[in-house]
Amino acid sequence: MATEEQVRQALKQVEDPELGLNVVDLGLVYDIDVEGSTVNVRMTLTSPGCPVGPQILGGARLAVQNLEGVEEANIQLVWEPYWSPDLINPEYRAILGF
Repeated sequence: MATEEQVRQALKQVEDPELGLNVVDLGLVYDIDVEGSTVNVRMTLTSPGCPVGPQILGGARLAVQNLEGVEEANIQLVWEPYWSPDLINPEYRAILGF
């Protein structure tokens, strides 16, 4: 069975190609729930019209699915709360100029 921390680390491998940061440090991952061999992730995108949204969501699903002990990876796209630059890891927020 995968742990929440293992899932979080796997999701750090998924990068937003437009901003060059991973989805965890961008603050796009809101919730991770591990229930046995099923992992549910609630996450968002930087905007509803994000042109690379399908790529990011597919990458997240693949990253979680590839973890040992995971049989089902569910990635739920949510819009509440709406993403803002305040959710970016403070270390990277300064680098990006926010």
